[in-house]
Amino acid sequence: MSESTVTAGTTRAWSVTRPGPVEEDPLRFVERPVPVPGDDELLVHVRVCGVCRTDLHVTEGDLPVHRPGVTPGHEVVGVVAGFGAGVEGFAVGDRVGVAWLRHTDGGCAYCLRGAENLCPRSEYTGWDADGGYAEYTTVPAGFAYRLPGALDDVALAPLLCAGIIGYRALRRASLPPGGRLGLYGFGGSAHLCAQVALAEGATVHVLTRGTDARRLALDLGAASARDAYDLPPEPLDSAILFAPVGDLVPVALRALDRGGVLSVAGIHLSDVPPLRYETDLFYEKELRSVTSNTRADGREFLEKAALHGVRAKTHTYPLSRAPQALKDLKAGRFDGAAVLVNDLS
Repeated sequence: MSESTVTAGTTRAWSVTRPGPVEEDPLRFVERPVPVPGDDELLVHVRVCGVCRTDLHVTEGDLPVHRPGVTPGHEVVGVVAGFGAGVEGFAVGDRVGVAWLRHTDGGCAYCLRGAENLCPRSEYTGWDADGGYAEYTTVPAGFAYRLPGALDDVALAPLLCAGIIGYRALRRASLPPGGRLGLYGFGGSAHLCAQVALAEGATVHVLTRGTDARRLALDLGAASARDAYDLPPEPLDSAILFAPVGDLVPVALRALDRGGVLSVAGIHLSDVPPLRYETDLFYEKELRSVTSNTRADGREFLEKAALHGVRAKTHTYPLSRAPQALKDLKAGRFDGAAVLVNDLS
């Protein structure tokens, strides 16, 4: 490491010791050596870390284990505390963001055509490598985001995954200018996506189970907010499924107008029931998945968020109470997004 403000020692972190329901407390507080950044990596002192539904999927085992005992968290805002000998362009004290996409090979057919999110050798923060539910984490310098100065740490954290993936899902939904967009589920990602769509002139209809979430949707400017299984008041040009509920796929498809597109934003989805061609897919409707994002997506979204004043509704928890934040996320006890604030160092 060519420069560092950190001496050798131990650090505290949350570890998924055995994936299972969050009610059974699969996260354990552990002490580990302070991570040593690789030649091309930054050591980041975590200030805050957003709580993403993917963290819940990793913790509960909905996603297969990639790293036993992994530390979740991939919406990190922190400061550079050190870096490897091969790093250029960063200094100790720089504020940076650490997001979901951590590594791609850069040379496969997908990377070369600008689709690095499809790289077969891609790796992810908080799944393949330890993430931000900790005092310190590392990130390859090429995958760290330089952050706009106008937003504080808590406001920025949810933008780094919930915002970026919502933005990619919006682009995958091929919403026409001034189009009618349906959002199924209205948590951390959807309420950021809605703000971008509204700023770009869309009419937004929200379909979600929570009364608080429906109220937030209307406050943000949605034209309507109804239960997830209701029909919107008008046919949709595009829809995005944020809720990890496969039963909603045919519901959303039936709400589309001719030629409409449904994009599924989550990394995990419960089983989709059989689709009826005549009612669900005919008239050139399309069903698309969303796989992670590219770094270009992230940079473009952060620019648009700054331009349009996109803001997350946040609820803060001390990092020492990360398991409770995940329990509250699963139970739908808050609207918007939760953010862990480092109270350990």
